[in-house]
Amino acid sequence: MKKNINLSLFSLFAILFFILGWITHSSYIKSDIISSFSLLNKIKKEGVLNVVLLNAATTYYIGTDGPQGFEYDLLNAYAKHLGVALKITSANTVKEAIELSKNSDIHITSAALAKTEIRKKSFNFGPSYFEVQEQVVCNRSMMGTNKFPRDVEGLSGLNITVGDETSYSETIKSLQKEGFDINAAYTSEFSTEELLEKVSAHEIDCTIADSNIYSQNLRYFPEIALAFTIGPREQLAWVLGDDSKELEADMYAWLNSFSQSGAMTELKDHHYGYVMLFDYSTAALLYKQIKSILPKYKDHFVDAANKNDIPWALLAAISYQESHWNPDAKSMTGVRGLMMLTQNTADILGVQNRSDPHESVLGGAKYIKQMIKGVPEGVEGENRLKFALAAYNIGMGHVTDAQELAKKTGLNHNIWTDLKKVLPLLSQKKHSKTLKYGYARGSEAVKYVDAIYNYKDIVEKTIED
Repeated sequence: MKKNINLSLFSLFAILFFILGWITHSSYIKSDIISSFSLLNKIKKEGVLNVVLLNAATTYYIGTDGPQGFEYDLLNAYAKHLGVALKITSANTVKEAIELSKNSDIHITSAALAKTEIRKKSFNFGPSYFEVQEQVVCNRSMMGTNKFPRDVEGLSGLNITVGDETSYSETIKSLQKEGFDINAAYTSEFSTEELLEKVSAHEIDCTIADSNIYSQNLRYFPEIALAFTIGPREQLAWVLGDDSKELEADMYAWLNSFSQSGAMTELKDHHYGYVMLFDYSTAALLYKQIKSILPKYKDHFVDAANKNDIPWALLAAISYQESHWNPDAKSMTGVRGLMMLTQNTADILGVQNRSDPHESVLGGAKYIKQMIKGVPEGVEGENRLKFALAAYNIGMGHVTDAQELAKKTGLNHNIWTDLKKVLPLLSQKKHSKTLKYGYARGSEAVKYVDAIYNYKDIVEKTIED
């Protein structure tokens, strides 16, 4: 009897132990399954970080050396930290970026989005990475009149347009609720950059832009002027997908390490530290430097020109545009030397010392020759050289995009006089979103080519071969 009782107790304990083990094991498996399906683990498992990026100068665009932009570089650094590939979905406006962020396969949306109180109610933001202030930007010609606003009350009666579903539209609507007389239009057709261009052309009186966007575009649109700061400091942050607690925690830790290492400061300097801005405004400076500086380097230009079948005055003009004939010139973006070569380009061309005048000029000449060869068939004579110079400035991909746009608009895609009409359209959303290489500052390429030919003409007329 006692033996049977002991056996029953043993069986009972065995059953209880089995049940407890099953419950514990099930709980472990459940926890493991939940963890394995978190967004962070999903990204690592699939090896891809899917992001929405705003196609604009301060965020993401295709430059001469491929993808560029502050937010692109930051996201690319984070993707490398995760050990995954960066897959980009491009958006043309903030409104479009927000719509794309709702797709279930998007992990991060990066569109220079301010972490406003209204947006916090609708979006899951990650850590802040940049601080900005909203600024009212108006046409410079208004400064001499009483129409130029100095405060919110001064906005009354002005023609103001801001992007729809942006932090700027939130600001305007908030001020209107407070009783301020502001008659503003909201648009989803134009980006903030395009609105700044409209202000510069005085098609509208004013718009609102974040301080970083204003400062970067001031050099492109000289007729814009800061009126006043309209809001407090705001933090830019990425919008994250669902189930992103682990991703957010990892992002905070990485961003803290990235900042402490000095990489964030370096990245901001790279994109916003415009220390070396050359003055090309007067021909007087050029004439002076033709006499005092050019003779030191003429032999290098002539030698490189002869070896690559390019006019030496053209090489001299390119060098003046790039560096003002300063062999020690260096920009915050990393280009340097007489021809302001990037490190990547120098490596490809076999230039070991970009600050060496002979190496720099010879490398630049080789690069121009390559560009000329790369111009599509059908472009002939002087047009071929001008196409190559435009490609030297913004990349051949954008030049071929402009050719396609010229065809669509009934222009001759093989001559410069027609191509220069469509190149500025590459920065407009309605055109760039239909093109293979997307956004580009085509107007800068036009100015670049025109400036070089102007300098070339002056050099040829001033110095005899």
